[in-house]
Amino acid sequence: MSQIFSSPTSGSSLTRHLLDQLRRHPKRVVFTEGEDLRVLQAAARLVAEEAVAPILLGNRDRIRALAAANDISLKFVHIIDPPLASDFELFCQRVQNMARYRTMQIGNPAEIVARPHYFGALMVQYGQADAIVGGNQALPAAYFRALIHTIKPLPDVPKIFGVSILTGSHLKHLGGSGILFLADSGLIPTPDVAELAAIALETGRLAHHFLGRKTFVAMLSHSTKSSANTADARRIAAAASLAQDAALKQFLDISIEGEIQADVALDPAAAEIKLPGAEARPTADVLVFPNLDAAHISLKLLQHVAGAQSYGQLILGLSRPAAQVPRTASVETIFGTAAAIAVEAIKFHQLYPDGEV
Repeated sequence: MSQIFSSPTSGSSLTRHLLDQLRRHPKRVVFTEGEDLRVLQAAARLVAEEAVAPILLGNRDRIRALAAANDISLKFVHIIDPPLASDFELFCQRVQNMARYRTMQIGNPAEIVARPHYFGALMVQYGQADAIVGGNQALPAAYFRALIHTIKPLPDVPKIFGVSILTGSHLKHLGGSGILFLADSGLIPTPDVAELAAIALETGRLAHHFLGRKTFVAMLSHSTKSSANTADARRIAAAASLAQDAALKQFLDISIEGEIQADVALDPAAAEIKLPGAEARPTADVLVFPNLDAAHISLKLLQHVAGAQSYGQLILGLSRPAAQVPRTASVETIFGTAAAIAVEAIKFHQLYPDGEV
């Protein structure tokens, strides 16, 4: 991306920035739980913005009735009922092949493919959609299981993980451009050194793609530069060193620092006090947390107490773009998450024009 967020960014201005990209490169996004009023409203907005071609999975009659009852246009919204889809038998055969090559223990392939999460993931894996959004009516574990079983992982990322994107023009120090990326906010309970380094690198790449400039990644701890010499602090420091070396070798335009405390990462005044003599540092764009508890609790506090607008989480470490939204997601969250993962699909198509990883 060429445009840089040079001023604090509200949720609406973030989505406008994403939509500007998508109008030039529109993408197909499949929603696995289409029988949801919020999804219908988000899909209609995406069509009106001429940014995304939505694909809704579910019972066609129920979706149409829900749209009619709420005066929502389904123009240019494609609806697929998985068991009735023309590709159903083909996907069943592909699930059998996956089981053979991945030594997966599966039951009846038809029962698996009929599940919207699996059908949607198969659509993305085999190029019939550019990105997938789900989780708005399901437990996260069921959705993640479908993604892991169906979409190829990236070979250089140890485990898949989640990134949440926060905005809020009323909040101080919310990222260097008014947008903050939090990782891992949803999947790995206690990442080890290699996993933390991969989280820092991949989230830094994601932020660079969205912001269009050098990005600053902070690997958080209760300690700043050995102020507390604990095992957890040493783990973060080791991960930061590993990530820094990898970023240099790969010539990435990403700055990675750790271990540091959250105030040092986000508030230049706090950094000046706690790191006397150090060079002036910009506010971090990416926060990498030491464990899932810290990340998830921070995300919920920023949303529900501080009033930050959240998008995602975007699931990184897969070879196809995927995102998960919570069951409490607003229409704005679903809309913005779909736009964000569709923009991520632009990067995928640029890197892999033939669809292979």
